[in-house]
Amino acid sequence: MTTVYFDNAATTQLRNEVIDCMTECMKNNFGNPSSTHSYGRQSKSIIETCRKSIASYFKVSASEIVFTSGGTEADNLILRSAVRDLGVSEIITSKIEHHAILHTVEALKKEYNINVKFVDLKPDGHIDYTHLEMLLQSEAKQLVSLMHINNEIGNKLDIALVADLCKSSKALFHSDTVQSVGHYQLDLEQMPLDFLAASAHKFHGPKGVGFAFIRKHSGIKGSIFGGEQERGYRAGTEAIHNIVGLTEALKCSYNNLETERQYISEIKTYFIEQLRDVFPEVTFNGSCQDSESSTYTLINVCLPIATEKASLLQFQLDLKGIACSKGSACQSGSSQNSHVLSEILDEDHLKRPSVRFSFSIFNTKADVDYVIEVLKEFV
Repeated sequence: MTTVYFDNAATTQLRNEVIDCMTECMKNNFGNPSSTHSYGRQSKSIIETCRKSIASYFKVSASEIVFTSGGTEADNLILRSAVRDLGVSEIITSKIEHHAILHTVEALKKEYNINVKFVDLKPDGHIDYTHLEMLLQSEAKQLVSLMHINNEIGNKLDIALVADLCKSSKALFHSDTVQSVGHYQLDLEQMPLDFLAASAHKFHGPKGVGFAFIRKHSGIKGSIFGGEQERGYRAGTEAIHNIVGLTEALKCSYNNLETERQYISEIKTYFIEQLRDVFPEVTFNGSCQDSESSTYTLINVCLPIATEKASLLQFQLDLKGIACSKGSACQSGSSQNSHVLSEILDEDHLKRPSVRFSFSIFNTKADVDYVIEVLKEFV
């Protein structure tokens, strides 16, 4: 059976280079990085070399990179410490953030009675920057948390603008950059962003590892206690092979960024063209059809399919070997509508099936052709 993997926003296939370097590390570098003998020192040296390498891509100090189990942990570490340790009493975010943000903010509101404000969204799901500027006019200690690339509809935040707005208002700025690290370059030397979160498995690295960028002298403190690993931010013996895999994946992504961006963009453009040929009334959620204001890695499509066929769409695609998603992978077991689409679509469009197709270097235009042939059965 033909199989097509178009769910790269959920997770990506490991690059061969990543598999090779992780395998080599697991064979030869098993020492505990906290041990003082040669085995431990060798492992510690590998971790610190990886940290320096990652920091160089963002033009920051190695001490500002903290390894975590992924984006969710990084988000939690930053948000919880900002409230608990930095005195943040007001968080500004949006209703279309990842649940790693929304559920954490909800918990912090219950635990610490903080004030939570949601910035207005435009009809296409983009942030209303004028409203954000208004919300920042507060005497409270504020933190803004807005994702760079929306994981469901692909909208791209003007992250530099938001960073400048926050700086001028003396608010802290955190961004979930899980969908953008490895796909976009972020110069944190020039951009006054305080914190970000990243996850390796979104750019062809291993699952279970990511990092937080924590600006020097921010005052953020750790949430997992035990040893002194990760400068006290995150206790626990480091998974060296995962850190090595993350670093190799990031290196491959940035060394090949322009070539791979062009390749993936062409697949996205081709998919949009083919969809419009088959479904003249197709609509695209958010601004994912626009290459300037959305990421090149995904589209979220609202298909004009009859209700009786729509209910079986996801099931039929899976039977045909096509992996895609109706929203975030974290919600795949939910029967509810996507919280993102519920914020930006009218009732009529919410009744139609929306599908997210997300792309990588391992996809081809032949994959698109196969999906289009399958979708034709629903016309």
